[in-house]
Amino acid sequence: MVMTPDFRGSEPIFAEFGKHVGTRVFQEEEANGQAFMAALAPEQQQQAVMGTELPREIVTGAQLDNLDLDYAGMRCDGLAQQQREHLLALLETYAGRVRPGQAEIRMEDVKRHLSDTWFGWIGDVTNIGDPKDRNPFYYRLHSPVILVEFDHMPGIVWDNANPTRDHIHAIVRTPNGNDYGRDLLRQHYAMHDHSDPHTHHRRG
Repeated sequence: MVMTPDFRGSEPIFAEFGKHVGTRVFQEEEANGQAFMAALAPEQQQQAVMGTELPREIVTGAQLDNLDLDYAGMRCDGLAQQQREHLLALLETYAGRVRPGQAEIRMEDVKRHLSDTWFGWIGDVTNIGDPKDRNPFYYRLHSPVILVEFDHMPGIVWDNANPTRDHIHAIVRTPNGNDYGRDLLRQHYAMHDHSDPHTHHRRG
């Protein structure tokens, strides 16, 4: 049973008309990310912040299999109980996307590596936790068994060059898990020379 790679995106994120009017997507991903960041003490938030300028795209996009990505932000090995609960709720938002039974197995794997989980944030934290806060942000969860990115993006449907909360990408990956699959034919050509017509690779 596999759950990665799992990429999701939407712009807009709220249906104002049509048969799906009132539907809003990425509510949990957005709210639980904010809730965890807001639950951190100021010094922990400083550790978590990786910058203020949001990336123009998620880092671990398509075909970047086994990307060598360093841990960044704050290591989650010294959390208070309430902070730990917020972190678990955030992780479960992504790890719980498979059927019941499989989700519990996946979460147990995630929990075993909780102290090795890193949380990174990009964006303004001045009004974090304020329901009126509309600042865009990016966050990353990274452990030996799960890699999550959430990002507010610039517009494609809407004409805005800067990120807003109306365009969201979120991805779940398995670190070093070959989760995009291996291109066996490409590996074969990289290992064997096919330029000679008499090579046994061309003769079959």
